[in-house]
Parts: sequence; C-alpha cells; structure tokens
Amino acid sequence: MGWWTVSKKCKLCGAVGAEISETLQVCLRCLRENPDEALSQAREAHKAVRVGYGLPPQPPRTPGGIRCALCSNECVMGLGEKGYCGLRENRGGKLESVVSPDIGLLHSYLDPHATNCCAAWFCPGGTGLGYPRYARTPSCEKGYFNYAVFFYGCNFNCLFCQNPSHKKLDEGKRVTAAEFKAELEANLMCTCICFFGGSPEPQLPFAVNASKKILEESPSRVLRVCFEWNGCGNEKLVREAAELSFKTGGNIKFDLKCFNPDLSVALSGVPNHTAYRNFELIAREFYGERPKPPVLTATTLLVPGYVDALEVESIAQFISELNPNIPYSLLLFHPDYYMSDLPYTSKRQLELCLKAAKKHLKNVHVGNLQLLGM
Repeated sequence: MGWWTVSKKCKLCGAVGAEISETLQVCLRCLRENPDEALSQAREAHKAVRVGYGLPPQPPRTPGGIRCALCSNECVMGLGEKGYCGLRENRGGKLESVVSPDIGLLHSYLDPHATNCCAAWFCPGGTGLGYPRYARTPSCEKGYFNYAVFFYGCNFNCLFCQNPSHKKLDEGKRVTAAEFKAELEANLMCTCICFFGGSPEPQLPFAVNASKKILEESPSRVLRVCFEWNGCGNEKLVREAAELSFKTGGNIKFDLKCFNPDLSVALSGVPNHTAYRNFELIAREFYGERPKPPVLTATTLLVPGYVDALEVESIAQFISELNPNIPYSLLLFHPDYYMSDLPYTSKRQLELCLKAAKKHLKNVHVGNLQLLGM
C-alpha cells in the first residue's frame, strides 16, 4: 500500500477514489456534468495556491484599467494590480514590466544532445533528420548542446506543474538581448535554442527579438529555434515565433493539456481555447511547407483521474483534421506540486489513451515510460 492509494472525496457528488485531487476536491465526472459548481470549487483551489506567490487569483478585468494583449488572458489591470503572470503591473496608471523585447527574466543552461526534449524522438538534435541543413550530424548530435532557456512567469497555473519555481520571480536573472546573443556566439557547439518555463508566452517579445539578433549575425549557422509552450499567446507573436522555427529547422511544441475547456480551467486556472486556434494557424501556414523535420508537435500529460481517453481522442481528432502525420506524444504523469497526492499514470490509462490517439494519428509516441504505474 502506498500513500497514493488513500481514497479522497469529491466535495460535490461524494465519490471517493485515489484519483481525486485533494487540492481540487472535485472529480472529472462533476467537471463534465456539473461545471458551474465544479469550477467554483476549482477557482477557490487556484486562489489558495496563487495567494502565496502574491499573484492574482484570476486574470484581472478591472474597468478602466490597462490592458495587456501578450496572451489569451488579456489582463485589464487597475491601479496597483498585477497581471496573471506577475511580470506586469499598473503603477500610477502606467504599465510597468520587469521584462521587455530587450530584457528577459530567465535561467539558461547547456543541455547535451540528445536532450530530454519531448520532440527528441523526431527532431534533428535527437535523430539528425534534416542533415546537413538543419543538423550538424546525420544521426543524434552527440557532443552538441541545446541552449535551454527557462523563462520565469506563466500565463497558466497548472496544479501539476513540474517547474513551479517559475513563480518565484525574484530568483530569475535579468538578461539583455545583447548578452543573450553574446552567450550563443561563445557557445558554437549549441545547435538549438529551446524556450520553455513557465511558458514563453509572457516573454515572447524577448524570445523573438533575441533569436533574431543571433540569427542575423550568423545566418548560415545550424541553430534551431524551438518553443515549448501552452500555446495561448498573442497570434501575431505566435506567428513570428513559428516563422523562426520554420526557417531554422526548429519545432513548436504545444502542450495541449486537455480538450474540455472546463477541465482546462480546473487543471490550469484558465481556458485553453486559444491554444487550438494557434495550433491550427501553424499547421495550416507552416506544417505543409516543411513536414520534415516537423515544425509542429503536441503533447498531453496523462493526469490520472482527469485526462482520460475521451480527452486524448478529442485532441487527436482535432490534430488529424489538420494533418494526421503531425507527431503527438503522450507523457506519463509524475505526482508533483499541488497534485502530488495523485498516482502515476497506470498501464490501463496509457493503453486506453494510446489506442484513442492511434485511431486518428499516424505518429504517436509515449514519453517518460520509466514513470509507468501499475
């Protein structure tokens, strides 16, 4: 018997089970069949999590406030209010930000190929696909590195977050675009840049600007620009980021956490419908122009008790209607953060989700197999 076998109770219907989050206190059935009450409970859970970081419980919507349009939250901040990501604030009637196109708040490091990137099973860094234009070697780029850029701040509030330190904004390092460029020029063994976090959306102006600077300086260098995000960014910036990935052999990785918008609010604090619009944008404008190496992929974390085969099949069907060859990864769940009371993804859950995905898509992969539960 393990601690994860303890049954917990849904506050609404009274159902009990190990796969009910003690933080949310609502089950998947109630989220689907009784969303109004279930989401009211879920919002209280998110509020309790965020207050400890000094972050607003929901994206502010203050009449007469200053609007930020960098992501789908479109915060409207009144005097003294912060945006949902915590990076911007209305100070004295002016929008003040700790980041800009020239300043990022981040932590960066060198990650040897093949990295733990969720696209490593098909990307040039892990396979050599696209050699010699997009890769330094015809197989895995051993001896080369990914320049991993961890952004602080996020436009989501995932209760299962694997990198919650992004909320500790005072721990981030302020880096200028010029310093970023110099770092890449000093590390010629880097063959790709991966922006993640948190999620890059609140700092996309910096990511796009800094990437352009280094690419303008070294246009013939193999340096793929990749983004790993929730996908709910400003459409104009998303297109600019996609153009960078498209031109350099990079990849845009969408974390499509679920399909049901109410489930998205419960798990991540906000809706994710913009992710699907942006995914479709990139699929239609870029994927057909460069299917190898793929410019686009999606992942879904199999959260026990919440992300089931119905969610996965809905996502897979959406992707297949755009192009059934787009790669899709199912990632096994590790109990963490405010969902540390849930079990690991079970073999049964994986089998059902894998079958659902393969009904619609030709390239389905399973990541984190070492985490497979009973």
